[in-house]
Amino acid sequence: MGVKGCKQNAGVVVRNGGISLKYIECGIGNRWLLRTETEWPDGTETEQKGLAGPVKYHSCYVRVWIGRRVWIMDSKEGCKHQRKQRKAFKIIVGIASYL
Repeated sequence: MGVKGCKQNAGVVVRNGGISLKYIECGIGNRWLLRTETEWPDGTETEQKGLAGPVKYHSCYVRVWIGRRVWIMDSKEGCKHQRKQRKAFKIIVGIASYL
C-alpha cells in the first residue's frame, strides 16, 4: 500500500520526486521543541535537536495532529487532510528546506 502523494520505489517511499528535503519544526508533540528532520533520497529519515542550517526555503507549513487525523496547511501544496495509523497530539509550525 502506497502513501498518498508519494511514489513507491522498491519498497522505499520517495517523496518530492526524490529531492532531499529537511524540515525545521517548532511546536509541541515532537521529541524536542525545535528539531530538524532530514528525508534522504533513499527514503531514510534522520532527526536532530535544534536548527541544522543552512536553510534554502521551499515552503512553510502548519500541522495539527489530533488522534489519527492530521491537517496540514502548506504554502506550496495548500491544505491537506490525512489519517495516520497511530494516535498523537501535535501542533507544529515548520519550514521545508532543500539540502
